Amino acid sequence: MLESAAVVFLLLLLIGAGMPIFLALGLSGLLGLFMEGGITTISFAPSSFFGQLNSFELIALLLFILMGDLLSTTPVGENLFNVAVRWLSWLRGGLAIATVGTSTLFGAVSGVSIAGVAAVGSIAVPQMLDRGYSKSLASGSVVASGALAMLIPPSVPFIIYGAISGVSISALFIGGIVPGVVLAMALSLYIYIRATARPEEAPRSDLSFSWAERFRSLLSIWHAALLVLAILGSIYAGIATPSEASAIGAACAFLIALYYRRITFQSLLRTLKSTSSVCGSILLIIGCSKIFGDYLNLIEVPQKLTSALTATNLPSWSILLIVMLLLILLGMLIDAVSLIVVTTPILLPLIESLGYSPLWFGIVLVLNLEMAVVTPPVGLNLYVLRGVCPNLKIEEIIKGALPFVAVQFLVLMLFVLVPEMGLWLPSLM
Repeated sequence: MLESAAVVFLLLLLIGAGMPIFLALGLSGLLGLFMEGGITTISFAPSSFFGQLNSFELIALLLFILMGDLLSTTPVGENLFNVAVRWLSWLRGGLAIATVGTSTLFGAVSGVSIAGVAAVGSIAVPQMLDRGYSKSLASGSVVASGALAMLIPPSVPFIIYGAISGVSISALFIGGIVPGVVLAMALSLYIYIRATARPEEAPRSDLSFSWAERFRSLLSIWHAALLVLAILGSIYAGIATPSEASAIGAACAFLIALYYRRITFQSLLRTLKSTSSVCGSILLIIGCSKIFGDYLNLIEVPQKLTSALTATNLPSWSILLIVMLLLILLGMLIDAVSLIVVTTPILLPLIESLGYSPLWFGIVLVLNLEMAVVTPPVGLNLYVLRGVCPNLKIEEIIKGALPFVAVQFLVLMLFVLVPEMGLWLPSLM
């Protein structure tokens, strides 16, 4: 017991001291393994580390991130926003609702949350502020809807969860569509109600477009249609696996960047460097989390947690609520990728013992982590928006995000309490 407390204390101490999460996990895991089994147990750590990374599915992780980085250099986000404005500007709060629609579509072609926030935020926020929108509504709509890329396929978190849990990534992709659409509609409804109740936050737009202009604008998002067809179409038609589809998507993104003449030798090097840095960080976290997970399995934490919670005789929905609240709290302190790789081996046995599907848990886990990227102090979307919109203070962005977090929580509870909603579409495939 004392040894376990020492390992947890070391982990929290290292994270609190600002050490990279992969080092905190790896060092804490190695200490735990040494205290439990001595030097012999530690000798298995390297094979465990590389064994976790020896997964063909993780190729999709690198290529989808590369695709998102390539698209961020093109006007894809700008074109999507212009189309959304033409179709939705007549609504109260139409520009903010257009931002949600744009982020949803951009998420469907990038799979990377921060790429969506950067691409959409740099365009949408200045336009909303110029037309009198409050900073709170403008920033909140961007950081919350940018998180939809985590849920709308192709989704990087789904790839990581699938690689760890063994759940089909294709099934996870199709399972993310319904909650992604429901969340986008919920965010849009909240914006409409808020703008109607407080019109000073979202003055009615003076923009007016004919039906001919609206339909003609659709021609400018040919690239989005191409990517969705190439990636999701090839997966669900059985032509390609998610890993193969990621290569198709990256190739299409490269061709789109070439078409817009956004590719030079120097820019390509910067893109490859950025992708390598992000992927390297994620892979280090995944590998080191396996070492920490080995320690947790050695002292039987998943089994003890399952036994302790099931022995309480609480209804399964009560236990699920406890798990969801725990994940929300952890999400405020740990980034989404780390949370997936650390908690999945611990919580998945508990979820399965309650009779729930690992596929369903993957969907609600990522839905939960939508809040992690928009809640301080670790929410990456907050700081990305601050980077692309320096006229906004981080305090203003956080204040704007919190009401949207409440909407995300309500949608999460809907899918937790009604699991059939998340599994309906995959059951048809």
